[in-house]
Amino acid sequence: MTVTRSRSCLPSPVVHDAAVIAVSLSSSHGPDKANQEHIRLLPRIGVEDDVHSGSTVRHRSRVAREAGQPNLRQVHLIHAELHDQLRANGFAVSEGRMGENVTTRGVDLLGLPAGARLHLGSDAVVEVTGLRNPCKQLDGIQPGLMAATLGRDEHGQLIRKAGVMGVVAAGGEVRPGDPIRVELPPEPYAALRPV
Repeated sequence: MTVTRSRSCLPSPVVHDAAVIAVSLSSSHGPDKANQEHIRLLPRIGVEDDVHSGSTVRHRSRVAREAGQPNLRQVHLIHAELHDQLRANGFAVSEGRMGENVTTRGVDLLGLPAGARLHLGSDAVVEVTGLRNPCKQLDGIQPGLMAATLGRDEHGQLIRKAGVMGVVAAGGEVRPGDPIRVELPPEPYAALRPV
């Protein structure tokens, strides 16, 4: 199945047998999240028992300067295709290792517009708020990993490849193997920006 968009300057997100590959969480700060049999998404909060869940900002780098602001980073999603690319380039990465809660396959996460909704399994819905801005913690996993998640387009603009962030629009359990359905927002589409 291909999801197409008309009159848009954004690339079309392509969906091929889209599925959740892994789900992960951690109750403490750091880039590594442990794989789970399932996670529970809580509406307007995030992943139950995850350090980044909450209605206001939770990431340490943001709490000091943005305390009390809405948490637009409740759920972190990374496409398994990025892991494939990184492993091919010599990086030892696996699901959850880069801090994501949900590892997907078959969805062009970076090509989605802001406000796209990802239906995960039968009940859970995550609304995409923006791009993950890779941080130096990635170099703690393996030197050079942060740089490997960045690139430049043909115009010299920075490309962030380390997945997307979202908020929980509808709660529910998410498990590896769950199908993913993409729901695009009304046009005009807005390109994802770092959040």
